[in-house]
Amino acid sequence: MRTVLITGASGGFGLLTAVELAKRGWRVIATMRNLERRGALEAALAKSGAAQNVDFVQLDVTDAASIAKGVEETLAITGGFLDAVVNNAGVAAGGAFEDIPDVELRRVMETNFFGVMALTKALLPTFRKQRSGRILIVSSEAAFAGMPGNSIYVASKWAVEGWAESLAYDVEQFGIKVLLVEPGPYVTDIWQASPRFAPPESVYRRWSENVFRAGDGHVAAKGRDPQEVAVKIANVLEADRPSFRNPVHRLAHFSHFARGKIPSQALRRFVETYLGLRRVRL
Repeated sequence: MRTVLITGASGGFGLLTAVELAKRGWRVIATMRNLERRGALEAALAKSGAAQNVDFVQLDVTDAASIAKGVEETLAITGGFLDAVVNNAGVAAGGAFEDIPDVELRRVMETNFFGVMALTKALLPTFRKQRSGRILIVSSEAAFAGMPGNSIYVASKWAVEGWAESLAYDVEQFGIKVLLVEPGPYVTDIWQASPRFAPPESVYRRWSENVFRAGDGHVAAKGRDPQEVAVKIANVLEADRPSFRNPVHRLAHFSHFARGKIPSQALRRFVETYLGLRRVRL
């Protein structure tokens, strides 16, 4: 039975991926910061008939002690062997960069970037000893181009992709593969659960509020079923020769294609026009 550790499994892509892999016969270690939030995953597993393939472990990727304890518990469950990790835990904070508090900027980077690095570093000794392992990172189409009102989330995804591309050089010699899955707009709870900042006194307030409305409208119009991403993650983990980058959603494929081919200024003008932002420029 293949084994996988998944972070952020209490909802969204993490929950769906845990169920998808469990149905395919994987032994899933579903981790989350707060195990009291496991109810939605337990219900989905009961419906799928694959609950017996899933174990729950508390793990906060921003806490070194929690990572160490979570990895120890995971390896105890799997007998010291692990086939893959899915670095899925992620957070966001919306608004003009100047309006976002420093604590929120650091929270996003600690989870989306430093947390991925910390958990991966904790697992690398196991993967090296096995001379095998797959390190899959749930990135985003945000790694391909800037986005209005989303600067810190975009920064975290650009950072993690640059690190992942470089890490691949280090670990390939040990039979370890680094893989990216890059979803476009999908209907998950990350944006509704993420704080948005447009203070009454901010010079960006009207602009930011318009960005939020336009972004919600974009997801409502273009967002797809997140189950597609779970299936993609499972397929990438099971592929004999998986691609390093794996965009999911036609808009993600377009963004991947456009990167480096369409001048940044032209792309910004297109996005501003599409979202109606130029009507509220200050």
